[in-house]
Amino acid sequence: MIKFISSVLFVKDIAVSRMFYEEILDQQIEIDYGVNIGYVGGFSIWKKDVAHQNIFRDNKAEIELIGNRKQQIELYFEVEYIDKICKKLKDHQIEFVHDMFEQPWGQRVFRVYDPDKYIIELGEPMNVVIKRYYETGMTFEEVAERSSTPISIVRSVINNK
Repeated sequence: MIKFISSVLFVKDIAVSRMFYEEILDQQIEIDYGVNIGYVGGFSIWKKDVAHQNIFRDNKAEIELIGNRKQQIELYFEVEYIDKICKKLKDHQIEFVHDMFEQPWGQRVFRVYDPDKYIIELGEPMNVVIKRYYETGMTFEEVAERSSTPISIVRSVINNK
């Protein structure tokens, strides 16, 4: 089953956006990666220039194209069978933003365009990443460091296998 996880808003100034969501709208942080903040309830903010570089890498034309759009949004989904869904989307000739790659924190992701050119990201759940690292012989501490995940979450995922 493909599970919808969150909407991601690309923001110009992460500090200003954090103040708005946290201090004005009383949103609670679920996880903080600095340039990418996830809030309880299922939405995230991501510093726009970092997001664009991460998504489009060195493709300046795509960065400029997306940067000039009035509406910018990415819908994020997680799926354990990421290879299967990637193949399905290719078989249906869906336009890819980029093929699957591994994020610095170990999660495999790919992005496609929806029919209106909104970005749809599909990634494997972090519990899958954590288990994969742990099964290679890494300690809890090594998994936490490699996956940028708090050790309490790593312990919880591994102990609830």
